[in-house]
Amino acid sequence: MTHELVVWLNAQRVGRLFLQHGRIAFQYDLQWLDSNTAFPISHSLPLQEAVFDDRVSRPFFSGLLPEGEKRRLVAQALQVSRQNDFALLDGIGGECAGAVMFLEQDQIPPSNMSEQAVRWLDDDAIISLLNELPKRPMLAGQDGLRLSLAGAQDKLPVVLSQRRLGVPWHNTPSTHILKPVIQDIEGSVFNEGFCLALAQALKLSVARSQIMTVQHQSFLLVERYDRQVMTNGALVRLHQEDFCQALGIVPEYKYQNEGGPSLKQCFELIRQATRPNAPQVLMMLDYVIFNALIGNHDAHGKNFSLLYNPNGVILAPLYDVLSTAVYPNLTVKMAMKLGSKYEFDQVYERHWLRFAEEAGLSPALVKKRVRDIASKLPKLAIQVKSQFEEKGLANEILAKIVALIQVRCQMTLDRLASLNS
Repeated sequence: MTHELVVWLNAQRVGRLFLQHGRIAFQYDLQWLDSNTAFPISHSLPLQEAVFDDRVSRPFFSGLLPEGEKRRLVAQALQVSRQNDFALLDGIGGECAGAVMFLEQDQIPPSNMSEQAVRWLDDDAIISLLNELPKRPMLAGQDGLRLSLAGAQDKLPVVLSQRRLGVPWHNTPSTHILKPVIQDIEGSVFNEGFCLALAQALKLSVARSQIMTVQHQSFLLVERYDRQVMTNGALVRLHQEDFCQALGIVPEYKYQNEGGPSLKQCFELIRQATRPNAPQVLMMLDYVIFNALIGNHDAHGKNFSLLYNPNGVILAPLYDVLSTAVYPNLTVKMAMKLGSKYEFDQVYERHWLRFAEEAGLSPALVKKRVRDIASKLPKLAIQVKSQFEEKGLANEILAKIVALIQVRCQMTLDRLASLNS
C-alpha cells in the first residue's frame, strides 16, 4: 500500500496527501504555491508551505467520502478499516466532488473523456447496477473504478451522452449523479425530482435533474454543476466544496445540534469566500426560505457548497433537496435552527427576524422575501405537479408535498400578518 498520494485539480498537481504518525496530513506543492493560478483547495486549507495535520486537513478530505453504513460497506469491499480515510481515498478517490483527484506518484490524470473510458450500460446492466449499489456503494473494489461522493444515501457518478448511460473508468470525469430509490422512503426519486423542478420554477439556481425509468425501476439523474463541457467537447471538472469542508467541520458533525454549521456561520462563510458576495447572500436567503417551506429538514452543512468557477468563488446551485416533512417517520427537527427554533411549526415572525439579525440581513428584506416566496410557491407547486403528470411521472407523493407546501405557506403568511407573532 502506498503512503503518499498526489492531489490533483484537473491536470494541475497541487499537493500531496500522506500519512504522518498513522494519520493523514496534507501539504501544498511549492510549484503550485508559486504559480499565478494558485488557489486553496479549501477555505479551511489556506495556501501555505507548512504541513496541515490531521485535525486541520481531515474535514476536507474525509468530507469527500461516503458516510455511515455506506462508508462501512466501501471499506469492506476495499478490505480496509472504515476509519482509514487515506486508504479509502486511495481506493475510490479518482472521481470525487469538485476537481480534486488522488493518484499515485507515477500516475497522471486523463487528459479528456474518451469513449474507451466509459463502460456503457444496456437496460439489463442498469438494473444490475441498481441492485448492486446497496450492497457495494460506489461499486467499490471493481477494477478500474475509483468513484466517491459524500453522503449516507446510495448514489453513483455516471456519464450520460446521447441518452446512453455509462460508468466512468480510469478516473474519467462523470456528467451526472445517479440516485436510486431510497429504501423505506416512499417515492423518494419523485420527491427529489419534484422539489428540484419546483426550485427551478421559482427561478432559483438549482442542479438540473431528470427521472428515468428502466424495466419499471425509477431513478434520478442529477446533472453535475461541477462539470463543464468545453467548446472542443472536453469535459472539465470545476472545483467545489461543501460548507462543512469549508468551515473545517468533519462530516460526522454536519448537523447543527452536533456542532455542525449554523445559518449564521453559513452566511458569514459566503461573505468571506465569495466576491461580490451580495448576490450570493441573497441566493442563500432564498435557499433557506425554500427549504423551510417545502419541508426539507435535512438541509445541513454538507448540502450547501461553494463552487470555484473560472471567475471566482460563488454559491453552488441548490442540490439534495427532499421534502422530508411529508414522511411521519422522519424527524420534525430541522438540520439548522431558524431563529431559535429547530421545528418549523414553532417558527413565528419574531424567529424570522432573529434569523435575519444572526445572518446579517435586513429584517424588512427577509420578511418581504418570505412573503414573496410563500405567496408564489403553492401555485407553482400545482403547476409543476401537473407538468410531471403530463410527462407520465405521476406519483402519490407529489399530492402530499403540494398539500404540505400549501399548509406551510399559508401558516407562514398568517403569522407574518399577525400582530401577536
